[in-house]
Amino acid sequence: MARICPLFSGSTGNSTYIGCASGGVLIDAGVGARSICGALGNLGVDIKHVSAVFVTHEHTDHIRGLPTLAKKHGIKIYASEKTAQALAPVVNARVIDGQGVQAGDMLITRFDTSHDCPGSGGYVVTTPDGHRIGVCTDLGHVSDEVRSALTGCDAVLIESNHDVNMLKNGSYPYHTKLRILSERGHLSNACCADELPALIKNGLTRVILGHISRDNNFPELALTTARTALLAHGMRENSDYLIWAAPPAGGRLVVV
Repeated sequence: MARICPLFSGSTGNSTYIGCASGGVLIDAGVGARSICGALGNLGVDIKHVSAVFVTHEHTDHIRGLPTLAKKHGIKIYASEKTAQALAPVVNARVIDGQGVQAGDMLITRFDTSHDCPGSGGYVVTTPDGHRIGVCTDLGHVSDEVRSALTGCDAVLIESNHDVNMLKNGSYPYHTKLRILSERGHLSNACCADELPALIKNGLTRVILGHISRDNNFPELALTTARTALLAHGMRENSDYLIWAAPPAGGRLVVV
């Protein structure tokens, strides 16, 4: 039995736990190590159960806790080659290649995403019982590579960052709005929702909407946008799929 929990999600920090009976991993460590250990403890998971952190990209809200996790707890860090190079001044990260990495009896593979830093990516974790869990945030658009990686997953944490109208009419500086809206920015509610019907048709049953903006979105708005798109394709919540919105901290533990 596999489990996924977005411990932290959003611009203040990101870290997702994925585990099974034999071990667990983190995708990103964007808050302090003490906070991560506390959040894991709330799930009944000891930090000793975590064998590795897989880093999506070099932005601070995804890497803040890495040095302490590596030095104090001896946890291995993995990233793309370009991200590993960027992390070199603060932590020694191993490069994850095309074959993936075995950690905690799970296979972790990586795929490229479109974001405004070199080497950005997402991950798919395959558990010993064959379940596949995808984590895909911080991307400006869904490429064919992303779509292929997520197709066939049983559970996916996917970005639903902003409502386009809220962002355009909000208080962010113009250049920040352009960055977020670009193909190397962040995924909108609408773009996220557009991807869900095909993923559910191909076996996805558990959807977690993540990296929800506190300034340009609401969790219920992200959920409503996704539900509306799925209903238009004849898909029923609690029958064809389950869906949640990840809060900034203390996310729901989802059993896959």
